[in-house]
Amino acid sequence: MNLAAIAEPQYETATIEVAGATAICDPRGALYFADDDLLVVSDLHLEKGSSLARRGIFAPPYDTGSTLSVLADIVAQYRPQAVISLGDSFHDAEGAARLPLVYREALLEMMSGRDWFWIAGNHDPDAPHDLPGECVRELALGDLIFRHEPSRGRAPGEIAGHLHPGARIVRRGRSVRRACFACDGERLIMPAFGAYTGTLNIRDRAYAGLFAAERLVAYMLGRNSVYPIAGTALR
Repeated sequence: MNLAAIAEPQYETATIEVAGATAICDPRGALYFADDDLLVVSDLHLEKGSSLARRGIFAPPYDTGSTLSVLADIVAQYRPQAVISLGDSFHDAEGAARLPLVYREALLEMMSGRDWFWIAGNHDPDAPHDLPGECVRELALGDLIFRHEPSRGRAPGEIAGHLHPGARIVRRGRSVRRACFACDGERLIMPAFGAYTGTLNIRDRAYAGLFAAERLVAYMLGRNSVYPIAGTALR
């Protein structure tokens, strides 16, 4: 009996369509386009713990290791030809330079043999120090456009991050709030992937005008599954 196989979690994904392109929403917070063999993650915020420590705010220094461990599992599972990190990959401009050697080596191993794109974010506007990959402001692929901050008004095919979307539902008097993919079929906003990132409710005014309310779906991230919830059911 293979006890390791029994203990290995089974993940139930959800299929999503944005601007005619089909992708898989993974409950660990990644998006995979099988037709393009492309994996997308957003807002890793690597080295957030060390960034806070520099300002006298002490948190357990395990965020980078935890985040990269989950990312390594996802990369090993999907084996994508290309990866897009959708901005705020590092928590500040010096985050990549502070990256401990063990984490740098783990990241380089993941990057080896595949195309890797760093989208510039508001926390990390410049190319990460001493790491391969291509740093760009945005990236177009067919009818899709990948950028860090969502545009105001209509933006067909836009896939963005930055806002750390979360969704809240109430069932039988109990409130449940989770990170989510937010999509109305035209635009998608990614959940934050980093271990030390929070969420902003997609009913917050920061999302005003970004989605067609009648088509909005929150793909809420459970422990091992993704749960599509109509926007009209959110609180």
